[in-house]
Amino acid sequence: MRHIDIHKLADGARFNRFHAGILAWCALIIICDGYDLAVAGIALPSIMKEMGVTAQNAGFMVSSALFGMMFGAIFLGTIADRIGRRRAIVICLALFSVFTAVAGMSSDPYVFSIMRFLAGLGIGGVMPNVVAQMTEYSPKKIRATMVTLMFSGYAVGGMLAALLGKGLIEHHGWQSVFLAAGVPIVLIPFILRSLPESMPFLVKQNRLAELQQTLARLEPSYRAASGDRFEMPGVDRAEGADGAPIGKLFQEGRGFSTIMFWVAFFMCLFMVYALSSWLAKLMAGAGYSLGSALTFVLVLNFGAVIGAVGGGWLADRFHIKHVLVGMYALAAVSISLLGYPVPTPVLFVLVGLAGASTIGTQIVTYAYAGQFYPTAIRSTGIGWASGVGRGGAILAPIVIGTLVGMALPLQQNFIAMAIPAIIAAVSVALISHGKSASAVPAIGKAALAEPSEA
Repeated sequence: MRHIDIHKLADGARFNRFHAGILAWCALIIICDGYDLAVAGIALPSIMKEMGVTAQNAGFMVSSALFGMMFGAIFLGTIADRIGRRRAIVICLALFSVFTAVAGMSSDPYVFSIMRFLAGLGIGGVMPNVVAQMTEYSPKKIRATMVTLMFSGYAVGGMLAALLGKGLIEHHGWQSVFLAAGVPIVLIPFILRSLPESMPFLVKQNRLAELQQTLARLEPSYRAASGDRFEMPGVDRAEGADGAPIGKLFQEGRGFSTIMFWVAFFMCLFMVYALSSWLAKLMAGAGYSLGSALTFVLVLNFGAVIGAVGGGWLADRFHIKHVLVGMYALAAVSISLLGYPVPTPVLFVLVGLAGASTIGTQIVTYAYAGQFYPTAIRSTGIGWASGVGRGGAILAPIVIGTLVGMALPLQQNFIAMAIPAIIAAVSVALISHGKSASAVPAIGKAALAEPSEA
């Protein structure tokens, strides 16, 4: 009889076609998610003009989706530990695709806001699930790189929204970019067929034949045997015995660090959604045409891709916590400088740096949270951090919309966006990395233990 530690087997596996497939599917889902989230900010100037809403009311309209994301991240993010991660991902994809498209058919601000709230449930719920999926199946030595590479699809989705917005809004109206968001619904059958289920969930459901097939694809050196017994680290067995309630996030010395993650998520998401929602409008108000203002959004998301991939690369080679503190410091500086008069090429560089150090940093923060919590409560941990962070996302469009309505100097708007970066940097610095699940060294193929006497 062999005792097989499934997590050590995954940690020590070499990157192969199986990993590439998971990366591709998760990245594609996040691209769709990022598009659905960014599309409101892209269309905001046109929506405000057509519906005749004020800047503050527009902020509430944008925040309706973010409010939904808060509930989606907490409930759909954590329900995966009970119904399976693959099913939870599909439910989320259906929600954000269908209701974003329906929002494009509305002409009333209140109906639009309700549809965006329902779409937000899926947008928020899918994030913790794909992060947990990618973290679970990634080889340990390239885990941060794979998670951030996957999550850079979020910025690619934002770039896609900006590109389509430039081509569609002026000729076909803002509704066209919302209707395009319904296309990903056709992916659902392929996701159900191609994406593997969470390994601890398969163990808990006693679906051992399916688990053996997954392990054989994950690590080709594994050969299934009838006497195989599958094990998880003791903490995962304990956490997974009765689901993953929030109380588990505060056990084993994780409580203070959990709070610090929540603060960091709150502050970072404030910056991300302040920029995503109002950058185009602020630049248009500063004298740039709609096309030029959308170009700034494109540069913001391009910078996010560089920041996410570069941050993940650095996190795999240096201490991920120290990398994050540095990225938050860069966010504080670059965002503050956006409000000052500089040559246009310099402004593009600053916008790119702001994207790298806000959206990109948020992606690396997700990767750190995914590494911090044990597998059995990973979706719950990321879901609650993301859900609490949505409070910052909800406030950002409203707060910045209020400031825009007050006609304050441009510099003060961007300084208001930059202050949370300092708070986030301090919070991450205070996280106790020694309590992280990733602090336990992996043993690679030693996961295949010698047969025991039976």
